[in-house]
Parts: sequence; structure tokens; C-alpha cells
Amino acid sequence: MLRAMIVDDEAPARSELRFLLEETGRVDAIVEASSARDAVEKLMDGRPDVLFLDVSMPKTNGMQLAEALHKLKNPPAVVFVTAYSEYALEAFDVDAVDYLMKPVETERLEHALDKVIARGKGNSAPSAPAERIPVEKGGRKVLVPIDQIRYIEAKDDYSCIYTDTDRYLSVISLAQLEAKLSPHGFFRVHRGYIVNLQYVEDVEVVSSGVMQLGIQGVEGKKISVSRRRVVQLKRALGL
Repeated sequence: MLRAMIVDDEAPARSELRFLLEETGRVDAIVEASSARDAVEKLMDGRPDVLFLDVSMPKTNGMQLAEALHKLKNPPAVVFVTAYSEYALEAFDVDAVDYLMKPVETERLEHALDKVIARGKGNSAPSAPAERIPVEKGGRKVLVPIDQIRYIEAKDDYSCIYTDTDRYLSVISLAQLEAKLSPHGFFRVHRGYIVNLQYVEDVEVVSSGVMQLGIQGVEGKKISVSRRRVVQLKRALGL
């Protein structure tokens, strides 16, 4: 069972979320805080496993509180609960577990709790947090672990992020994603593509002399490699 704190300056919003959490049967202790300062004071009495945190609050907002908590050695998991979608990228930067839009749907709340539990909060040995990318799916914000990403493709003003089972849209540019993901084994093979090198399944040189990559878990997709990036890619793959 999880211990939770709800941080929201609106009492009705806190009451509604408390009701939904109690309905899940997965939370056995819930503390409410009406401001970031109130939350900090109550955190001194005992750290919960997860904070359900509103973004828009007077004085110190939820994002500022999350940034401060993120600097702790063993911070509680943070799930943002907000009416504003534009803060999802900042949520990514403070390593939020999930980003829920108001009014909160029971299914999405259950999914967020799954993520908190999977991350190891609520036991004595929490696992290291995984890097995630904020994306759009079905009109909602989702945080996708980078180790699930096969490749990324530029599409107009968006980036299409592909896993083995799904496709997501992100407003983060390919250049920004390249800078973020390069230290994690991703490689910009073309001006329109970034690939996760751990999922490169085969390398083929076609009749035109162009190198193409096959991606594990993505049937029928071949990604062309820019000629000027071939040497660097071969070195990265150990070829």
C-alpha cells in the first residue's frame, strides 16, 4: 500500500482526488496540503511515497516544489495533476512519474499508481528513476521511458516517437531530442531520424550504395543513413 500527499490550493480538487485514490484500494494513508509551504511542513513529519501535485498555486507553484524535491537524495515520486497541458516538458525535466489532466479519470489514475509502484516507491530500496520523454497520445500527456523508444522521425513541426507497440507525437524538436538522448545510446543517422542503437537489428547496403537499418520489433521499416554519418555510425556499432 502507498502513502500519498495531495498538494492543491483548491479544497474541492483535493477532496475529489482523495475519493478517487481511496476507491482504488491501493493507498492507505493520504495527507492533504493547500500550498507548497504547507506541503514542505508536512513532509518534515514523514515522507510519502507519492505526491499528487497541482502546478498552478499561489506563491510557490507546483513545478518549483517539484524542482526542490528533485534535489533530495530519495525524493517521493511526483505525479502532476493539472488543468494545463503546457507544463509537460518541465515535468519531464523534474523526473515526474506521470502527468494527469483534470478532471482525473480513474483509469489514468490507476495507470499512474502502476508507474509509482513499478518505480519502487513504497519499499525500502527504490529503483533508479528512468529517463522519460513527454509525448501526446489520444489528447493526453504520456511520459515514455527512453529505453522503450526504437526510433524517432521528424514530421512537420512534430517528432514521431516509435516504440515496438505504439507511436507518439512530441512537440520537442529532433535537435533537442538528439542532445537529450545521445548520451543514452541514440544516434542521429539522418536529418529526419534518430535511432536507439540497442535496437538496430541489421545493417544493409542497397544497390544505390545507401546504408539502411532494420529495427528490432518494427516490422517492414528500413531507415536510411545519411552518407556523411556512415563512418560515425559504423564506429558506434563497432563495425
